[in-house]
Amino acid sequence: MRNQQRNLKSDFVTIVPCVAAICNLTSAAFAQQNKSRTAAIERKYPALADTVERRSVSIWSDGTKMAGDFYLPKDVAADARLPVIVFIAGTGGTKKGTPARMAPVFVKKGYAFFAFDYRGWGESDSKLQLLEALPEPDENGEVTVKARAIRWQMDFADQVEDIRNAIAFVAGEPNVDPNRIGILGTSYGGGLATWIAANDARVRCAAVQVPGMGGGRGPAAERRVLRLQTQQARGEVEPVPFETGAPGGKMSSYAHMRYNSAKGIGYSAIEAAEKITIPMLIIDAENEELMDRTKNGKRVAEILEANGTSVKYHVLEGIAHYGVYGKKFGEATSMEVEWFDQYLSLSSNSSKDDKQ
Repeated sequence: MRNQQRNLKSDFVTIVPCVAAICNLTSAAFAQQNKSRTAAIERKYPALADTVERRSVSIWSDGTKMAGDFYLPKDVAADARLPVIVFIAGTGGTKKGTPARMAPVFVKKGYAFFAFDYRGWGESDSKLQLLEALPEPDENGEVTVKARAIRWQMDFADQVEDIRNAIAFVAGEPNVDPNRIGILGTSYGGGLATWIAANDARVRCAAVQVPGMGGGRGPAAERRVLRLQTQQARGEVEPVPFETGAPGGKMSSYAHMRYNSAKGIGYSAIEAAEKITIPMLIIDAENEELMDRTKNGKRVAEILEANGTSVKYHVLEGIAHYGVYGKKFGEATSMEVEWFDQYLSLSSNSSKDDKQ
């Protein structure tokens, strides 16, 4: 396999035709096989309204291609410049899930909408981990190697880079106004969106729902992460989680996912909130069961309010974490549209420019 040919149809770059190898496939391999890139491609989209157009695009992120979906009104004028919402997925989320349901709602309100799969998630190409010594490149700088496709990593450092590249891509679309970019993050993606809101000047407005901000982690957890990074760097444990790192407890249904907490060192959504100056909507679930919302979404809202940043904090009554995708989907999405309407309209954008 040449290094630039990464459109994989399995989760491994090299498949060894050996009965023993197949018999010894681990539970980790089986879990990720069930969530292969091929399976993601074959998954069907929800029905799309006749007035909405979806375009499939490819985004380069540090040399790896990500798959994206760009939504527009079907009859959009060639010279139209629309505000755009970039969707930031949560644990295991892909572009054919929640954003495919949300996109038509926003498009009908006059927005462009952009969703993508992080590197190694869904339909996107995988990063690679070499499983043998790297040979000398040929005259074209190419090598043939045995490698593992790195998939389904929860990897804060790389995923904020993926988000920034998604924003960069959509900012270059002819029908997008690059001065009216909003971000919408959900669950784990809510923490990523918070960090982006603090650190990417292209973003003018943000909304997050049932966000995991990493709140409540103490010094002992930080020491464990630093120790893990030392072990990874020295090859004492897997350099990239594959056999290890699967979530447990309330998150055990995501058996294909892998936490790499060492990649989150220095990326704190709570600390980043101190830098946020753009308007932010935070929606929580009353009966949130996966985290303490007072140390996550509510804590960020308190920081923004104390700093004089425009913020709205709302708790959806009568639901737990996943209710935002079901029972309260319509209510949450309507609130988000209204929030972006308030801060991404042409009049609000002009007013903001005058103050800068």
